[in-house]
Amino acid sequence: MLKDGSGKRLAPAVGDAFALRPARVHEATGRGRRAFALFQAARHPGPLIWVLPAYLPELPMPWGLPKGVSARLHLLRPAGETDLLWCVEEALRAAPTGLVIAEPQQPLSLLAGRRLQLAAEAGRTTGLMLIRQDAGSNATETRWACEPQASPASDSTLHHWSLNKNKQGTLGHWVLNWDGASTAFHMVSETGERYQPAEPPL
Repeated sequence: MLKDGSGKRLAPAVGDAFALRPARVHEATGRGRRAFALFQAARHPGPLIWVLPAYLPELPMPWGLPKGVSARLHLLRPAGETDLLWCVEEALRAAPTGLVIAEPQQPLSLLAGRRLQLAAEAGRTTGLMLIRQDAGSNATETRWACEPQASPASDSTLHHWSLNKNKQGTLGHWVLNWDGASTAFHMVSETGERYQPAEPPL
């Protein structure tokens, strides 16, 4: 389901509804933020860089990633927050990187957010910061709230993704069924009806 900022219901979205504007930095928060990041990783061609602190025990496991992601993924494990932000800046500037994902553990200041935006513009690279609740920067291009959602079907994997900030367009929220293995997904209506699979544009 898709609604605009006023709550008006819109037509079901297609693959480009979740396209992140290139050469900009975006944010995702919520329990489903890593699933959103993997969804984006599968849809972005080229090298992928994931930056997360060295002390975090959780790591992306190659055999559990969407098809084609593990072969393109490079993990950076900086020791602290300052090093993490430096790594993100350098990765964003290093064209032709397809997507830079990072997991800062501290709130992002306006200054840090602006520096990341400038780096993304310089490298023509898309960035996605996986932030904690209320820890984002005002400089971000878009901010997504991502939560898993219970499904009446045991074989379904539902995600509720809300676009809460968007400098270039309207806001909205979607419920979709994505299996975590490919770029294909189904939009889900309020009644649980599934739409046809959507693929991102070539």
